[in-house]
This record gives sequence, structure tokens and C-alpha cells, in this order.
Amino acid sequence: MKKTISKGKIWCFAVGQLGWSILSALISSWLVNYYQPDRATIEGGHALFVPQGAIILGMTIIGLITAFGRVFDAVTDPLIASASDRCRSKNGRRIPFMKWAAVPFGAATALVFFSPMSGNSGAAGTVNAIFLFVMVTLFYLFMTMYCTPYNALIAELGSTQKVRMSISTCISFTFIAGMAFAYLAPVIWGALMGFGLERMLAIRITMAGLALVGVGCMFVPVFTIKESDYIDIRPTEDSAFRSLTATFKNKEFRHFVASDIVYFLGITMFQTALPFFVTSLLKMDEGYSTLFFILLTGLSVLFYPFVSKLTRKLGKKKLVLIAFAIFAFSFGYAALLGDTLSFIPPLVQGVLLCLFASPAQALFGIIPQAMVADIAESEEKTTGVNRSGMFFAARTFAMKLGQGVAMLLVTSLATIRTDIGLGYRLVAVSAAAACIIGGLFLLAYNEKKIYSTLGVETGKKE
Repeated sequence: MKKTISKGKIWCFAVGQLGWSILSALISSWLVNYYQPDRATIEGGHALFVPQGAIILGMTIIGLITAFGRVFDAVTDPLIASASDRCRSKNGRRIPFMKWAAVPFGAATALVFFSPMSGNSGAAGTVNAIFLFVMVTLFYLFMTMYCTPYNALIAELGSTQKVRMSISTCISFTFIAGMAFAYLAPVIWGALMGFGLERMLAIRITMAGLALVGVGCMFVPVFTIKESDYIDIRPTEDSAFRSLTATFKNKEFRHFVASDIVYFLGITMFQTALPFFVTSLLKMDEGYSTLFFILLTGLSVLFYPFVSKLTRKLGKKKLVLIAFAIFAFSFGYAALLGDTLSFIPPLVQGVLLCLFASPAQALFGIIPQAMVADIAESEEKTTGVNRSGMFFAARTFAMKLGQGVAMLLVTSLATIRTDIGLGYRLVAVSAAAACIIGGLFLLAYNEKKIYSTLGVETGKKE
């Protein structure tokens, strides 16, 4: 008889999410800001390392590099998921991958910000662009190697709906905590500059230090959780292609993934552009980006205690649809920041944005992971085959695909009328539209069918 995972072990597992969310947020929040800064940031002493502006069909160097990273994931995600599902290690199917991916994942994250040459034109710009291309590609490879097996454990460790929601809630706490760590970056490098360090060196030390913290956190579940104590480890025999094909034959999963891709498109556009909303639209110091990021995170935490209760009463689908609507409104409001709302002080404008978006941040932080776990368990009950790794790999790919398209759009739109920040307003409008589309996709998701297979009823306690 396998154990039911304890609350303490759930938190040990969740610390791993703290680690990889730090690394992920460093890239999603600061990569564009570092390599394609706005005018105010350049005037503040920020150096340029790669050619600026659009180079091909309105796309920038940064947009093309990050887009390739997601295309590369289209190949690696199912391969790593299949390898994890088929793994026969005595230490389990997931933990060995997490153990060996942690250090290179952290190293690639830090090295993204260590361009080898000064300057952004000629040979220097070319060398820096090639170096960035390699590091970003490695970042996504090692991220997949850690996150896909890690996420598969959510369904496998969560033996009941109650435990699964508990796991989802805990990892959501640590996910947003990891984002908060990453959002502290400007404060940290600002403090280092106060001690006399040059700006670019201060940024690099900050990124390396935060990456080191992330690696340490990712090792916590590796050394504290023994898979065989909680999971009946039965490797699958399907090839990567057969397993991926079978995964996408699940109609409800297809509907969920379609909405999830568009969600990540919208939220990544917003998160990537937030520092520019602060400096270009609100005309405030970049340090306020940290204040708004942390305020958004802190406010969302206040809603966490209500999410599980609302989920049992209303179901997950209705709450995610509500979250899409809240984000659509919030991002639309973001497009008006600055002069359009000049009758409201800039600081108040930023605080209101955080207040509007925080409930949706809480709902999306907890519920989608649990929905994938529901679908994976439903599939196992129906077919007798455990493909948790492949289901979560597909979700990871959805995340990266949405992020990749977002990076292309943000970096391209940002070049439009930089003198008045028009491009950043278009980013906000696009993010709002993405949330509306994501909600429409989710309408087709048949939650009742999934709950029926699992024997779950909304409106009742387990």
C-alpha cells in the first residue's frame, strides 16, 4: 500500500517549483528588457549587445531567437516526456531527470545575460547574437528536462482531488514566490550600483545569484521525495510518437491546451511589457516595476484561501473563464496607462492595475495544473495507461509556444512609435484580445465528462 503524501512532503515538492519559476521569470521578465531596452533605460546607462529594430518581416533578433527556442521545444518536449514515462531507474521515472537537469538549467539561465563582447554592431553584435541563441536554446532544453518530469508528479503524487488541489495550491504559492524573487532583480542590481558597480556587471551578478538560489531550490524535491513511497512505478512501453498521438486524441485535452496556449500568450505579453509600461507609459523609475510585480503577487495570494472552496462549489472551468474575463479587462486597462489616464496619479494607476489583475493571477496560478492532472487521471482510468509525463509535456509546450509567440509580438510591436510608447499600448490590447480568445476556446471543454470519469461532483465536499 502506497503512502498518502504528507503536507510537509508536498511543501518539499513545491520548493522545486520555487526554483524553476525563478529561472523562468528571469528570462520571461528581463530578457527583452536586457537586450531590447526602451529609450529611458538606454539613457540610464544600459548597454546594447545585439542589433536593434526589426530585421526580417518586422521581427527582431530577440523575437527570432526566442521563437526558435519554442520550435526546438516542439521536438524535445515529447521526447523527454516519453523518456521519462519509459524510465526504469530504481530512483523512479521523474526524479533522475530533475536531478541531472537542475545545474545546467541554472547555468544556461545566468549565461543568457553574459554577452561575450561589448557593442551591438559588426562582429560584436553577431557574436553576441549567436551566443544568445545558443544559451536560450539550452535554457529551453534543460527547462523541459526538469519541468516535464516535475509536472508529471503532480498527478502521480495527488491520489485524490483534495490532495491534488493541495499540491496545486502549494506549488502556486512557490511559483509566485519565485516570480517575486525574479522581480526583485532591479532592486538588487540597483543596490549593487549604489556600491559603485557598473550597471551591466551589477545586472549579471544579480542574475547569477538568483539562478544559484533557483538551482538550490530545485534540488530540494530531488533529495527529499522517494517516488516509490507514493507511486506504483510502471513504465509505459509506447514510443514518443504513439504516446503523443494518444495524448492528443483526448478531445477535452485538445480544448484545454488550445485555451492554455492563448493564456500564456496573453500573460507573457503582459509580464514582458510591464517594465516598459512603468518606464515608457507611466514615466516612472524602473525600480517601480518590482513594486508592482510584488504588489500583484501579494494581492493574488489573498485570494488563495478561497480558490479551493470555490473550485469544489463551481468547478474549475467556470473559475478559469472568470479569470480570462478579469485579465481581459485588466490588460485593456493597461493600454490606457499614462497620459490617457492623466487625471489619476501614475503610482495610483499602477496600483489599480495590480488590484484588477490579482484575482485572475490567483485562479490561473492554481487551477490549470489541477485540470491537467484531472485529464491525465481520467485517461488512465479509461485506458489503463499512465501518460502523465506526456500530458504535462504537452502543457509545457503550450506554455512555451504561447511565450514564444508573445516574445515575437512584444519585440515587434515595441518598435512602433517608441517616442510615444504606442507599441506598448498595442501589446496590452493584444494581450486582452488573447484572453478573450482563450476563454472562447475553453467553452468547448467538457468538464462534466472528466468529473464523471473521476467520480467527482461539484457542490459537494469530498
